[in-house]
Amino acid sequence: MLKISKFGGSSLATAEQVRRVCDIITADPKRRLIVVSAPGKRHSEDIKVTDLLIAAASQRLTGKIGASECAETIERYRSIAAGLELPAEVVEPIARDLTERLEKSTTDANLYMDTMKAGGEDNCARLIAQALQARGVEAHYVSPKDAGLILSDEPGNAQVLPEAYNRLRDLRERPGITIFPGFFGYSKQGNIVTFSRGGSDITGAILASAVRAEVYENFTDVDSVFAANPSIVKDPAPISELTYREMRELSYAGFSVFHDEALEPVYRAQVPVHIRNTNNPKSDGTLIVPSRKSTDIPVVGIAAIDSVCCIYLSKYLMNREIGFGRRLLQILESEGVSFEHVPSGIDNMSVIIREENLPVKKEKRIVEQIRQTLGPEDISVERGLSLIMVVGEGMRHTIGIASRATHALASAQVNIEMINQGSNEVSMMFGIKSDDMETAVQTLYAEYFA
Repeated sequence: MLKISKFGGSSLATAEQVRRVCDIITADPKRRLIVVSAPGKRHSEDIKVTDLLIAAASQRLTGKIGASECAETIERYRSIAAGLELPAEVVEPIARDLTERLEKSTTDANLYMDTMKAGGEDNCARLIAQALQARGVEAHYVSPKDAGLILSDEPGNAQVLPEAYNRLRDLRERPGITIFPGFFGYSKQGNIVTFSRGGSDITGAILASAVRAEVYENFTDVDSVFAANPSIVKDPAPISELTYREMRELSYAGFSVFHDEALEPVYRAQVPVHIRNTNNPKSDGTLIVPSRKSTDIPVVGIAAIDSVCCIYLSKYLMNREIGFGRRLLQILESEGVSFEHVPSGIDNMSVIIREENLPVKKEKRIVEQIRQTLGPEDISVERGLSLIMVVGEGMRHTIGIASRATHALASAQVNIEMINQGSNEVSMMFGIKSDDMETAVQTLYAEYFA
């Protein structure tokens, strides 16, 4: 059997970390397909390689050179190679590649930015292959283009195309250990295109699905997924097992340990995901599976999304007006605005949107279009909201979960602006003022986990 192992940026930030990664890879002969991110931060004040490359590209796109940012990126690779005691010439093709990327045409700004961003993962994969070869291990870098990772032509938000899976399946037959760069692939037109930020998780999931892996190991810098954000709740409980649906809800609502879009490929192929710690590989970690063995624990996690806003509109007999919701969402679509939730009643509707997607100028245009097209009796926009998600497969089998939440929030003097529960009963959503977000998360955690 074959394991897919993906290593995040913090696992590859220094030579010492890379040694740990190589130790982990060689400790299990099933780890034959490895996905790597670009080197991350070495310390809290550091800058990630991807951010350096974005800065370099931004300089070029504004008519400047970007050479200093590019040189700093090359120096990061040189530092890792030196720490691994690799020959100095190992860095020469990396320096040449990054310089060539920087000097490419900027006619299409989006494609240029993707070409630059992808350089972090691409060159890290080459370096990891060299590090393993220096140990006498048969390891090979493979380009996503050669492997057949074909994506939609959507720079910065590419999606895998169905035909890619058949092409990628051949990776099973490659000899030795294959090192695959995460985060990017190629469009049918031959352009480099990237997934959304953090998309190396997505690459690993696509490969795990394509080769029908035994497990997709996602190595990061924490021992497990926790029941709440450790920066909000002190010493939250670790979660040993989650379902795909539970992890999807938690990832969507801010659990950054695993990219929410990465769940779809492994869900389709029913490949379990194992979240593990590079710095503590003996830890049990968190297993993400199709179904949990036990749902006796109704709630597995509390998550929060900050900085959302709500467009609220009401109109008498709205429910009798055919196409009302469609026309409302078409207005948002025409302005390129995606929505998060649409709670509604018979005469009112709310559209929840991330504030970053609704700048004030766009808000004014949308509100005016809604007035002219739909004729609501009342329309308003409220900003400064947060969404609190209570997640757990066991909620559907447990009476009183919602009442416990509302009572706890009321006792903590947190006013609930809106409530929404999906039909699958995997999560409950509470809309509150952003000022109350931390209090709400702490209160709900204490209610279900204390």
